[in-house]
Amino acid sequence: MPNKASSLVVVNEPLHHTVQTYLRTLYPDHDPTELAHKVLKVMRLEKTHQAPRPHQNHWTEKDCVLISYGDSIIERNRKPLATLLDFVQQHLGNNVSVVHLLPYFPYTSDDGFAVLDYYQVNDSLGDWQDIEAFGNHYRLMSDLVINHCSSRSGWFNNFRQGLSPGKDYFIEIDSDWDLSKVIRPRTNALSQTYRCNDGERQVWCTFSRDQVDFNFANPEVLLEFISIIRFYLDKQTSVFRLDAIAFLWKTPGTNCLNLTNTHRIIRLLRLLIEHANPAAWVITETNIPNRENLSYFGNANEAHGIYNFALPPLLLHTLLSQDCSHLRNWSMSMPPAQNGTFFLNFIASHDGIGLRPVEHIFSATEVDELIETVQQSGGLVSWRNLTQDQVKPYEINVSLFDALARTHHSEDSYQRKRFLCAHTIMLSLEGIPAIYIHSFLGTQNDYDKVQHSNHNRSINRHRWQLSRLQSLLQHKEAHHGDILAQINALISIRRQQSAFHPNATQFTLQLGNHVFGVWRQSIDRKQSIFCVSNVTSKPQRLSLSELNLIETNLWHDLLSQQDLNADNGVINLAPYQSLWLSN
Repeated sequence: MPNKASSLVVVNEPLHHTVQTYLRTLYPDHDPTELAHKVLKVMRLEKTHQAPRPHQNHWTEKDCVLISYGDSIIERNRKPLATLLDFVQQHLGNNVSVVHLLPYFPYTSDDGFAVLDYYQVNDSLGDWQDIEAFGNHYRLMSDLVINHCSSRSGWFNNFRQGLSPGKDYFIEIDSDWDLSKVIRPRTNALSQTYRCNDGERQVWCTFSRDQVDFNFANPEVLLEFISIIRFYLDKQTSVFRLDAIAFLWKTPGTNCLNLTNTHRIIRLLRLLIEHANPAAWVITETNIPNRENLSYFGNANEAHGIYNFALPPLLLHTLLSQDCSHLRNWSMSMPPAQNGTFFLNFIASHDGIGLRPVEHIFSATEVDELIETVQQSGGLVSWRNLTQDQVKPYEINVSLFDALARTHHSEDSYQRKRFLCAHTIMLSLEGIPAIYIHSFLGTQNDYDKVQHSNHNRSINRHRWQLSRLQSLLQHKEAHHGDILAQINALISIRRQQSAFHPNATQFTLQLGNHVFGVWRQSIDRKQSIFCVSNVTSKPQRLSLSELNLIETNLWHDLLSQQDLNADNGVINLAPYQSLWLSN
């Protein structure tokens, strides 16, 4: 009598073989043939599919990501998702091509990142029809909150009662395990006690007591998330953000960060997603030191895109210290992304400005000075545990507009210029830009929300009343409308330049500590753009010879729409002025 595995009919043999290879390594105690069949059935990939071509760039210089909660803008008697979509279409139009809707599921804490049900839309936001509407107009980017779920989810309730599905979905901590090396992103205890039907259990919680970690050593958990991925694909998602993915696989006795099996699972998920939609993107969210972050490209077979987590603290430090040396040295050291991969560049998001990515770049004194300056502008600090008795700053919590209110030395009148300078630099760099909705709007610190939520990150998660926002956007004395118009103008210019393709050549220029610059060249080598920015509150003089420009050529500043006017071969830059000089 044939065994169960041999009776399985598999049409897509090459894919089945590759999936089986991954599963054999991940789950050596399970039948890889049967498990691979289940995986392909859940993803509906049993029939032959054309394999995706490697090293394909499914993005251009026209791509820009908007980051927003579904209820960042609200109005009475209307679903927030519908209000947001109308606002995006009216005020941003095709300046954004991807909309990252932060977790839009029912949740219990952390503004959506403690998910109750992965298959439902939070009814306070709208429904699946509203989600799909975004996918009909833009690329829809959805969070796969893959490391943990809510402690009040149906799965965890089943765990506490010994029922399926869920009873084996979470990690029960053994008192004999060595967890001394586990790297922590928070100050809460890693082990949390829950009362279950058969007594108390200690459960692994990386982020908070309300966020219980999944046990990916159980293949049923992997199958569940593959089912979720297939469901999201059906609901118009074409970009997947793998939240907190670096913490996914746990092995006692290790630091439980960036483990080999975590990378294997990413490669497997990308393989499946690309076979289902060859143009889909996978983006890893790994707020860790820069070298570790780069490892998530794999060999162009893991993440299509990785968050450039070092960029926000580096740009903030540059503009507050008025010294670009760290930013320049980091830019010089960054390897170009291979074709088929890209950096996701951002300087603000729903989270804070992480300090882990610059641990080996900034001195302790520089970190302290950065924190002190931002605190003077109303910012807050979140911490993480190093040992039981020692903590370290993890991130700065502040709205980006307020973070740039002053320099290390003094308050001044250049807040708006610093803010726009930061975005101009970000938009010039290799990669795809991602802009938080509150950066488009110049939103300021929300202290009421911090007090209400008792959560530092809430300071940069403001919820706008549409009528109030529209009034401010039209008010000449308010900065919000000016910020929106100027960032829109920058993106409109950028998306017309082939030298700003996410994979176009980039070289960092040596212009001293007060002027930051990069040279971009289009993939076909037809266009060059020299991007230079004065990062100080003082005028700066820049020699054309430093840029290696050919003076006999005609150079045009894309930002001012004027031909280059160099007096005796010298360019005069006003405080925080930027130039995009193109041939």
